[in-house]
This record gives sequence, C-alpha cells and structure tokens, in this order.
Amino acid sequence: MKNLIRIFLILILIFLLSFTLRAQEQYAKLEKNRNIQAKGLIHKLNATKDTLILHSDKKINYLYSINKAYGRDFDIYIDTTHFELPLHKLSKGKHVLVAVQSPKRIVFVVKILKEIPEPGSTKLAAKEIVATESKKVAITESN
Repeated sequence: MKNLIRIFLILILIFLLSFTLRAQEQYAKLEKNRNIQAKGLIHKLNATKDTLILHSDKKINYLYSINKAYGRDFDIYIDTTHFELPLHKLSKGKHVLVAVQSPKRIVFVVKILKEIPEPGSTKLAAKEIVATESKKVAITESN
C-alpha cells in the first residue's frame, strides 16, 4: 500500500513538472498556408525558430512583410529557389509575409513572440572593459 502511494505521488509530481519545465522557449510561430496551390513553396522555421526557410522548385521573385500597422517591414527581391530570412530583423508581433512566384502570391503568417537576439552579438558591461597602458621594461646585461 505504501509503495502504491509513493508511485502515485511520483507520477503526480512528474505530471506537474512537465508543465513548468521547457527545454527551449520559442521565438516565433509560423502559420503555414495550407492551400493546394501553395504546396510548391516550402516555408518552415529552423530548429531554433529564429530563421525562416523558404524553398521551392520555381523561382521566388519577391518577399515582403506587412506588420500590424499595415506598413511594410521589408521588401526583398530574391529571384532564387532557396532563401533564409533571419527573424531578428522583424519587430515583435504579427507579420503577414507574401512570397511572390509569378503570377501567384503565397501568403502566410509569422508571429514573433519575443525579441530575437542577433547572432554573434555580445554586449559587454562597462565593468568588464579594462584599459591597459604599456610600460617600458628596463633591460640590463648581466654576465
């Protein structure tokens, strides 16, 4: 009976911890276009969810984004079949992206959930920066 209670308590503890622990928080969420005519364009996020990957068998001519204020964040002429867009360039919020493959326009949504840090950027605190001054060293000959 005691073992059954212990097992039950362990299961409840594991169940509750599974809701609070996360391996990695998401930066962005992609709402794909599920239309049959949009099947030619593969649009997905990479494993860390900080880069949008576009791949198609036909050329992607343009890519542009419309934010929640109906303004364009970017308008890129691509003219290739594979393109990767780093999402740190987008502001936080909902963005409607349009990929133009003449004559089609494929629309999908990217939601930026939190600010994405730029890759390779390291910010040093003022306390960590140390100035050094060169000193002259006297050289003496000893025989």
